[in-house]
Amino acid sequence: MKLTILQKAGELFLKYGFKSVTMDDVANSLAISKKTIYKYFKNKEELVDEAITFLHQSMHDAVNKICTKGFNAIQENFEIKNMFKDMFKNLDDSPMYQLEKYYPKTFRKIMDHEFSMFKDCISKNIERGIEEGLYRADIDKDLITKFYFTMAMSVHNSNLHTYNKNTLNKLEISVLEYHTRAIATPKGLEVLEEQLKKNTHN
Repeated sequence: MKLTILQKAGELFLKYGFKSVTMDDVANSLAISKKTIYKYFKNKEELVDEAITFLHQSMHDAVNKICTKGFNAIQENFEIKNMFKDMFKNLDDSPMYQLEKYYPKTFRKIMDHEFSMFKDCISKNIERGIEEGLYRADIDKDLITKFYFTMAMSVHNSNLHTYNKNTLNKLEISVLEYHTRAIATPKGLEVLEEQLKKNTHN
């Protein structure tokens, strides 16, 4: 039951926002009593913290599965981006911005964990891209990883962007294109153009 609550709460938080979803909303969506939720979570803050941690880990498990499928480095990044497409395409606001605004403690914890996992994933992607001849061998891997992480997180800043349907997906494609063009070889640019044709406007 705890796992079911976490899954449903995470789904509702992403769809409707961390502030607007109440414990009653979660209970009603599962056809259970609010008392059942409080059996596992002492308050909404704890539910948000555990639900977003669970969701975060689930996303990274999915990313790791993609990384085992044998895509080249550039294809892999687009496959990962597409994994998030359906999750965020109908949002009118950034879930990460909402989390930072209303639950800063959970946000800081997630961001610390996110950078650690992101750094490992992107470092491996860059190393393989260099081996495949898609990325230049002379790049500073650590610096490029930090640049990419900063740009990827910037799409969730509502002070920089106005959101409507599919905004996050379009921004993420733009960030991925910018990142790839900065480090790609001529061969890599050809692969990038192929991916852009497949993914833009989808």
